[in-house]
Amino acid sequence: MPYPKKLLNDYETLALDLHPHWWYFVEAAVALAGAVVFGIIVLVADWHESLRWLAVALIVICAVWLVARYVRWLTTNFVITSDRVIFRHGVFAKSGIEIPLERVNSVHFNQGIIERILGAGDLLIESGAEEGRQRFTDIRNPDQVQNLIHSQMEQNEDRMFGRTGHPGTSVDVATQLEKLEGMRDRGSLTHEEFENQKRKLLG
Repeated sequence: MPYPKKLLNDYETLALDLHPHWWYFVEAAVALAGAVVFGIIVLVADWHESLRWLAVALIVICAVWLVARYVRWLTTNFVITSDRVIFRHGVFAKSGIEIPLERVNSVHFNQGIIERILGAGDLLIESGAEEGRQRFTDIRNPDQVQNLIHSQMEQNEDRMFGRTGHPGTSVDVATQLEKLEGMRDRGSLTHEEFENQKRKLLG
């Protein structure tokens, strides 16, 4: 499922919407394959009936685990917009976290040898938000995602402070005031920070 466009603010644009890397399924898939192999061995060797029931139970449990992982994968989104980094998951009850780009201090990625070959890895975002540090696992091409976050941060700062360093950039004061008000209402900016940014924008 893609991230719902209705959850974006009026001034916000979507830069990236990712589900977890397929590596997310490996544990459940390997467990199911092992249970099937065990079941085949039990049938061929004609072992005790109790072992047959155990094999069936293992296959069912592993299959349910794999289906549950798929449903969770389908409803998990790692999103980058022109204003925020968003992580959202859940089938019926939704939960997640939003990190305003203004609060991001640094972005790190980590890949093991196998993950590098497969194009997966972890992303660590340090921010000035209350949580401070957030780790996101099974991200596709985390080095490219890191670069995209930095790019969106620069563009966001250009819009916030009225810079025109990028060709074709225009400053809509009303839009920027609306954005500042939204950040204040979400708690991303204190009242004092909001007033300071407002004065800079109007100045």
